[in-house]
Amino acid sequence: MLVLNCSTKLQMLEKMLRWSFPVSLKVYGAVMNINRGNPFRKEVVVDSWPDFKAVITRPQRQTDDLDHYTNAHAVFYKEPQAYQELLENTNAINWGQIFQIKSIVLNLCSILGSVRHSFFFLIYFLYSLRMDPKFTLAYLDISHSSLLNKTWSRGGNPRCEKYLANLICSFPSACVLDDKGYPLSWSLTDQFATMIHSYTLPEHRRKGFSRLITTTLAKKLHSCGFPVQGNVLEANLPSVSLLKSMNARFLPCSFFRVIHTPFQFLTKPH
Repeated sequence: MLVLNCSTKLQMLEKMLRWSFPVSLKVYGAVMNINRGNPFRKEVVVDSWPDFKAVITRPQRQTDDLDHYTNAHAVFYKEPQAYQELLENTNAINWGQIFQIKSIVLNLCSILGSVRHSFFFLIYFLYSLRMDPKFTLAYLDISHSSLLNKTWSRGGNPRCEKYLANLICSFPSACVLDDKGYPLSWSLTDQFATMIHSYTLPEHRRKGFSRLITTTLAKKLHSCGFPVQGNVLEANLPSVSLLKSMNARFLPCSFFRVIHTPFQFLTKPH
């Protein structure tokens, strides 16, 4: 196992990962953020260099063992055996804490304490911005993190609110504000350069806000050099329909989000 802490090697890795789109997009987004200031304190682990067969991005420092939002890993591998060996034979991942892994295929059920699966389509798209002058476009503010936490299907707890606040402070976002500065619709970017938590308050839906926010954030990401990508659950038919109407490209792969919970935490409230 090797930790890539050389800026030259990390720049090389970023370029090399482009040749493996779309399966490398999660790791690619994380590496791009590392090479552009590393606001989430991530680092990269490979099985070998430069002829790597498996890559993991992980937290750089000790974090809250119960915070699976921040303890998020992205993986990309060319050979499943190399990835399995990297997990089993090294200290690549802290198995004593709750964490999540994002990848295309994860065959880890036999060694995980507890897992939950979510299936995603990965989308990759770019649009030109069409501004409507009656809407006020802005960036999310840290004061909005409580509202985002309450409305996110994966949220509703203090750790999530802290995580969302950190994302707002670190990465691009977009929102529509009413005349009192209250968010009506929004989307933000996570540590893997993925558009997440695209949401419009129920009473303000069917007004074109979601389309406006998506195009605004997509343009912002593109201007920063990032690939414009996002996840949508298969069962989220309204979002799938919206994206298809915007000519989003649904890639021929599904992504998995696996949450690992060590046995010692299974009976403890968190």
